[in-house]
Amino acid sequence: TFYKRKEMQRLGGENGLDGLMIANFLKSVCLPGHVDDLFPFFLRHAKQIFPMLDCMDDLRKISDLRLPPNWYPEARAIQRRIVFHAGPTNSGKTHHAIQRYLAAKSGIYCGPLKLLAHEIFQKSNDASVPCDLVTGEERVLVDQEGRQAAHVACTVEMCSVTTPYEVAVIDEIQMIKDPARGWAWTRALLGLSAEEVHICGEAAAIDLVTELMYSTGEEVEVRNYKRLTPITVLDYALESLDNLRPGDCIVCFNKNDIYSLSRQIEARGLECAVIYGSLPPGTKLTQAKKFNDPDDPCKILVATDAIGMGLNLSIKRIIFNSLIKPSINEKGEKEMDAITTSQALQISGRAGRFSSVFKEGEVTTMHRDDLVLLKEILNRSVPPIETAGLHPTAEQIEMFAYHLPDATLSNLIDIFVSLSQVDGLYFVCNVDDFKFLADMIQHIPLNLRVRYVFCTAPINKKQPFVCTSLLKFARQFSRNEPLTFDWLCRHTNWPLVPPKNIKDLVHLEAVHDVFDLYLWLSYRFMDMFPDASLVRDIQKELDNIIQIGVRNITTLIRRTEVNDRMLNLEDLPAANQGQFSSATKVPGQKRIRGSKALGYRPAEVKSNMKSQRQGSLAAKLVREGLLTQEMLKQLEREWQVHHNNNGNFPTGKRDDQNGSKGTGNKK
Repeated sequence: TFYKRKEMQRLGGENGLDGLMIANFLKSVCLPGHVDDLFPFFLRHAKQIFPMLDCMDDLRKISDLRLPPNWYPEARAIQRRIVFHAGPTNSGKTHHAIQRYLAAKSGIYCGPLKLLAHEIFQKSNDASVPCDLVTGEERVLVDQEGRQAAHVACTVEMCSVTTPYEVAVIDEIQMIKDPARGWAWTRALLGLSAEEVHICGEAAAIDLVTELMYSTGEEVEVRNYKRLTPITVLDYALESLDNLRPGDCIVCFNKNDIYSLSRQIEARGLECAVIYGSLPPGTKLTQAKKFNDPDDPCKILVATDAIGMGLNLSIKRIIFNSLIKPSINEKGEKEMDAITTSQALQISGRAGRFSSVFKEGEVTTMHRDDLVLLKEILNRSVPPIETAGLHPTAEQIEMFAYHLPDATLSNLIDIFVSLSQVDGLYFVCNVDDFKFLADMIQHIPLNLRVRYVFCTAPINKKQPFVCTSLLKFARQFSRNEPLTFDWLCRHTNWPLVPPKNIKDLVHLEAVHDVFDLYLWLSYRFMDMFPDASLVRDIQKELDNIIQIGVRNITTLIRRTEVNDRMLNLEDLPAANQGQFSSATKVPGQKRIRGSKALGYRPAEVKSNMKSQRQGSLAAKLVREGLLTQEMLKQLEREWQVHHNNNGNFPTGKRDDQNGSKGTGNKK
């Protein structure tokens, strides 16, 4: 009886109810029997709410993640030689591993980025070692008859754990701790079927890799490397953009700072290159080439931490514009904190690289107050990596679905994670992005395997256009209607034109990601996404269009600023707004409150915020190039005079500057 009551409390508590309280209530009101008589009925209700109660033992066995090495029988069938190349950036560790890869009869390179995979692909073929390229969105076979080459360069998620190789290279092994992608490095490390596995990365991962290999019965040979060129942390901050020198790179952690700094730098008569994460790979390479070219007048680079890996840059001095970076923790929560020592070292190490024209590197900050913190961060030791990521496979989720046929994919993932068992060397990667996509397409009729594949698509959920595109792809797929080239062109309004402002540039980047998504799905569902070659062609055209926008990014920023300034006219008194605004909303514009630009006092601004007009004729004229900055300033001066005269435009000479200030807005 005691056990049954406790069980009722437990089940009731999980469902937000107190089982014992309900039982006592029913007993006192209408049931003459014992409280235990209610237990079978309550248990039946609990199993309806929690169907996993009937098959808990089976589910626990399926979600048991305590022995990941056993998932890879091909790798366990051979005795692999494990070599860890440990060292900081620019220490030559990856170079030594690649030399062994090129000398082998067969090999696979696993990198974190498409750019790195493409670099090894190019380097291998240039060295007369035929090599294929495999990424999520691209397959390049060098053999004209379509036969696979003995060597392949791929992104780490795409590596085969069933194909035998002589040599495998796993780059940036420290990413095994990444909350979202760490599972891919764990899979490569445990599963690659290669006689030799060469691992490259930070020394902080040595202990973890050694422990993981101990569980497979394999020993780790560690080779330590030191940086090839010296790097100095300066004792002074930059403090002003007037102090910039050729070879400087300013590192920011958000695109708004990129835009602002680019504008200020070019206002000083200096050309700058721009690199950030959401740019297409081709555009990043073009900007890097422009910055590296000694004959190009562009000598300044403004970038995010996207330069931390994958690009060869001739940087003399790294300048941190800020040390605060947004990040996502293990629980999927956004945090704002100072960069880690590992991140600081990775970014700082881009200065003075061995292959660049600068043989010594320097590091500092934009602001004097940040310099002390930067030195403190760089002087800390990098904490050892303690756990490796894991992720449920499609097969495991299918087995869950067999036992829980009525559960949604998002619920299956939740149940799997809650029941999963891992030992101290592993953690389950964050599944929030997966669940976000699962919930988004839940109403679309797809079989479980197809739904799982759609939910693993590598998209940025912060881009509404990309998410909408995935939704439309899934809906079209569910109707068994192929997603043709013409359909995609209609969806993206292709052909597109060079951007006129930053909003347009951001949209073009999103369209590029939609093309990537199409190509990614085309390799998984070839019959439903049949026009991959045509899409790849227009994606190259789009890359060129985006490059035009990035080359003229300061012009786009200037136009955006003018447009936003014109939108301040929306804040004018409603009675007078009709003089300047039309009923048509200017697409893609953001309301920016700019009281100082028009000389308003705060009280006036508060009053004027009641205005809710849809857009302004002035903004439309600026977009079409019919209104210049000089004309805009003249309009502002005329409006100021009109405002100072209590709403009456003067009939005589215009007073540009000296009109007395009004006392308030009158209706």
